[in-house]
Amino acid sequence: MTEHAGRIQRSQAPKTWSRYRFPESLWRFGAVLAIIVFLGYSMAFMNVDIGLLFGALGGLLGVIGTRFYPPDIAYVLDAGYLASILDTLQMSFLGGMAGVALAIPLAWFSAWNVSPHRRVLFPLGRLGVISARAIHETIWTILFVSVLGFGMLAGVSALTMFCIGFAGKLFSDEIEAVDMGPVEAMRATGANSLQVFLFAVVPQVRVAFTGIAIYTWDVAFRAATVVGFFGGGGMGWYLKRNVQQLENLRVGAIILSIIAMVLVAEFISGWLRAAVNRAK
Repeated sequence: MTEHAGRIQRSQAPKTWSRYRFPESLWRFGAVLAIIVFLGYSMAFMNVDIGLLFGALGGLLGVIGTRFYPPDIAYVLDAGYLASILDTLQMSFLGGMAGVALAIPLAWFSAWNVSPHRRVLFPLGRLGVISARAIHETIWTILFVSVLGFGMLAGVSALTMFCIGFAGKLFSDEIEAVDMGPVEAMRATGANSLQVFLFAVVPQVRVAFTGIAIYTWDVAFRAATVVGFFGGGGMGWYLKRNVQQLENLRVGAIILSIIAMVLVAEFISGWLRAAVNRAK
């Protein structure tokens, strides 16, 4: 009875009307309108045919069915190809861990709130992270292959640079979001910058850093196949060779193996991240 009376009372309450705040509402709707107009102009300028795009999906399925089916599963079960899978795993692990190890000091330098020297180390740290992020892993691979030659050393080096940019940005964001109370307390006691970072910052971000490191390895494994295609070795090298030789059935089998390995890596990284979250 009381609940029914409450519903009646709420229905009889006078309704209020509020105006959008000006000029914030004008800027907001203006920005949305500008984005819509720009997208429409871009589609018209590039002559994008939506119907053709949806029709191309059916054509893609037809190409896959005629050229890549049935996949040559026996090829991916060969000992040489299985060894290339292990090479890709090793390359992603080494590149990911080296990138994470190098990204931590760069993130410390590029975090404004705890940077040891804001005039020198802060811009250097920012420059390092931004430079590593600005160049795609394929370009890093081409650069290192031209210097070091084909092989896993060039692939690991390219993945290291890629992971520095990827993890460095996430690390610096986590550091800049820490509670400054412990930091200011240690500074007041005369602790130096390294002591502040180790005993006031690291305890607050160690769980987040662990999760980011796991996610970085997951992304590095996905990138390792692309790195291998451009000369870094591993599964990507087998994919490139068979694409160039028009061995479509083998290419289909290699693509299936890459998808399977990515799914396994996704499961492992997800399980590890869940374990880290439970440890918070």
